[in-house]
Parts: sequence; C-alpha cells; structure tokens
Amino acid sequence: MRAQKAIVLLALAALVAWGTAAKDDPPLKVGVVDIDRAISSTDEGKAAREEFARKQREAESKIQPLVERYQALEEEMKAKKFVLSDEALFQKQLDIAEIRNQIQNKMKELEGQLQVDQKRLEGPLTAKLVTIIEDIGKSKGFTLIMRRGAPGLLYTREALDITDLVIEKYNAKS
Repeated sequence: MRAQKAIVLLALAALVAWGTAAKDDPPLKVGVVDIDRAISSTDEGKAAREEFARKQREAESKIQPLVERYQALEEEMKAKKFVLSDEALFQKQLDIAEIRNQIQNKMKELEGQLQVDQKRLEGPLTAKLVTIIEDIGKSKGFTLIMRRGAPGLLYTREALDITDLVIEKYNAKS
C-alpha cells in the first residue's frame, strides 16, 4: 500500500514539475464568480427575487390558517385536559395529529412549488450569466473560473473575484 502511495506521489510530483517547466504555456489565470450576487445585482435578478419573495409570502399565507387552527386546538386541549373524558381527549389528540399532517403535507407541496418557481425565475438569468462568464474567460485568457460557494472551494483571494466584471458585462448586454 505504501509503495502505491509513493508511486502516485512521485507521478504527481513529476507532473507538477513537467507542468511548471513548460515555458510555452501562459501562466495559470483563475477567477471566481459569485453567481448569487451577480443575480441580485442585475435589474432582471432583482425583479426575479422580488417575485420569488412574493410567492413565498403567498405560500406562508396559505399555510397560516392551518397553523393557527393547530395552535388553537393545542391550547384548548391543554386548557381542558383535566376536564375532558378520556374519549374526548383522545379525539382532540387525533384532531391535532390530523392538522399536523395537513400542515406537513401542505408545506411539502408549497416547498416543491417554490423550488420550481425559483428555477423558473432564476434559471434563464443563470444561463445568461454562464454565457457571459464563458465569454469573459475566453476573451481575458482565464484558465479556470470557479463558482463561489461551489463544493471544494473553501477560500479565495478577493483579487480573483470577477463578479463585478460579469455584472458590468451583463448590464451592458441588457
């Protein structure tokens, strides 16, 4: 097992040495883009986010009556817990469980719809931004452009951030 690791490390070291020894290749140029900030900074993105926030408020207003009814039944059961018969208490518990299930089902349904709405609203904007990022990468000679917040990207220097350039190009195209 150690021999395999040693061979892999030697091969990796040779690859790095060979890659850095090649003088014909331009230097590595890396950029980072914050897609969420880019979306939020464009007029279309702001409108999409406002529309999504409106849909979230609508979803909350649809579920609020059920939550209020659930809370009222729970308070009523706590208040009358010692006066109700076992059968009536059991029925209240069943009613509360039924409303809890209704709330959970409605929340799942609304969350699914909100995810679809978010993709519908932000998807075209993200596609336009990706095209602009690709154009910037080609025209400015970037070797690699990564998305801020992408898995595996833990830290980047601010000097690598090209989000403002992407926003500027997007607004110029719109």
